[in-house]
Parts: sequence; C-alpha cells; structure tokens
Amino acid sequence: MGATKTEHFTDAQNQIAKIAKALGHPARIAILEYLLKVNECICGDIVNELPLAQPTVSQHLKELKNAGIIKGNISGNSICYCIDEKAIEILNNYFLNITQNLSKSKCC
Repeated sequence: MGATKTEHFTDAQNQIAKIAKALGHPARIAILEYLLKVNECICGDIVNELPLAQPTVSQHLKELKNAGIIKGNISGNSICYCIDEKAIEILNNYFLNITQNLSKSKCC
C-alpha cells in the first residue's frame, strides 16, 4: 500500500479530509448528536448513551478530538467534552461552497 502523499494537497484539503475521516464511523456521529442534544460540556454521561464499552467510547472521543471536532477540558478526574464550533464552521463553509458551485453547474 502506497503513501497517502498528503503533502501534495493544500492544508484546507487535508483538514477537510481529517474531519471527514473522523466522522466516518456511526458511533462518532452518535457522540456528536448527543453533544448537540445536551448542548453543554459532558464529563462522563457519553458512555451511558452508547451501546459500547468505555474504552471504545474513549477511543472514539480521542479520534474526534484529534480531528478538532470536539474539545476536551480536564475537570477533576475526568475530561469534559463539547463540540468545537471552528470545525463545524469549516465543514459548513466547505459544503456551502459545494452547494453554490453545484447550483451554477450545467453538468448532466
């Protein structure tokens, strides 16, 4: 298997790809939907909301955090998570640009 050669792509393209990859699992989508539903920082309730073991949830949270989709702040012995608005804005702008370009397209 060859290298991905990410250096051949723009920073913006690499950033969108990193976010999209992190969103590529239904458990991570469920975590985001839960964070949106409660609309506040969550410290430990996420495990109770998913049919997954605590280590698995922690791994999904790590992937979302590494992609910049969620933020985590240490509070005592736990980490409180919330959605990072910057990542959502990046995605929103990306898809808005696609939508605007598609509306001008004369393809098919």
